Amino acid sequence: MQAWLAQATGRSGIRPGPVLAGGNSNVTRLIETNEGRLVLRQPPVNVISDKAAAGIEREYRVISALKDIAPVPQAVAWCSDPEVIGQPFAVTEWVEGVALTERLPEGWPDTDETVNRLGLTMVEGLARVHAVDWQDVLPADFARPDGFVQRQIERWLKVRAAERVRDLPLLEEIGAWLLANQPASSRASVIHCDFHLDNCLVAPDRPELRVILDWEMATLGDPLVDLGLCLFFWQRDPAGVIGFPFVQGLTNRPGVLPARTLAEHWSAVTSLGHKHIDYYVVFAAWRLAAIVEGAWVLQTQGKVDTPYSRGLERDVPALLAEAAHILEKGKVR
Repeated sequence: MQAWLAQATGRSGIRPGPVLAGGNSNVTRLIETNEGRLVLRQPPVNVISDKAAAGIEREYRVISALKDIAPVPQAVAWCSDPEVIGQPFAVTEWVEGVALTERLPEGWPDTDETVNRLGLTMVEGLARVHAVDWQDVLPADFARPDGFVQRQIERWLKVRAAERVRDLPLLEEIGAWLLANQPASSRASVIHCDFHLDNCLVAPDRPELRVILDWEMATLGDPLVDLGLCLFFWQRDPAGVIGFPFVQGLTNRPGVLPARTLAEHWSAVTSLGHKHIDYYVVFAAWRLAAIVEGAWVLQTQGKVDTPYSRGLERDVPALLAEAAHILEKGKVR
């Protein structure tokens, strides 16, 4: 690996560092060099999905395309040869920043205003992605620019029916509602497909977005898909039964800006409307539940056994219940 990295990057004194993060999607490893730090991204050793390597390549293509026009890590090198480390991998520049989930960093003002600034910088960064004309930066065959939402609903209804291991009536009911009430899409943009604060790095000393991470699911679609997910996770009721309560958990404060204000800020930056945003909030919660139910299926089959997969017994129904509540009551409108 050191020899390949030296040749591909022109760096010297290459030293593999620790694993920084990992999960079902990919693993992130620090690489030290004499000229500065790099980050290596690869599929996990025990790959659950055979599409994991394709996701890493997709991520590299997207961040290469968005270089200098959106807040993404700087792409450095791509290796498709599995002989180097046993799997394909990507290399990016190191970004000095912190990832936030449930708590603000030590020393930051623990105030609603701090969280508000995080929310605004988050949607501003997302808006910069959505403002990019994908046809200027990506090849025509990167992804289909139309029909993403409908394809996703039909796909996950079919998958969950084929792999059913428990009764989840809300999954079918909300899925049918989403198909019957799908609004016309405004335009296609590059979309992240898993966008929330936890997948961002912010400056270590202030609430300012540095980069958006984890682009392995990126595709083309209505930009409200991304906005819908991050607003779903914004200002939830921590006293309620909520799925994945830790995700963007630091925003679950009664005094922070309402989701509507973040949606309006996104629209002001992008010049795009958000008339049907509640539909996309419901879609985001439903799609997440439908996808991660797959890990619960593996748990019941004895193929995985982790705190994450065990927690899905509760998290998936909770996500669907939240989606049903938003469908009835709304969140942004």
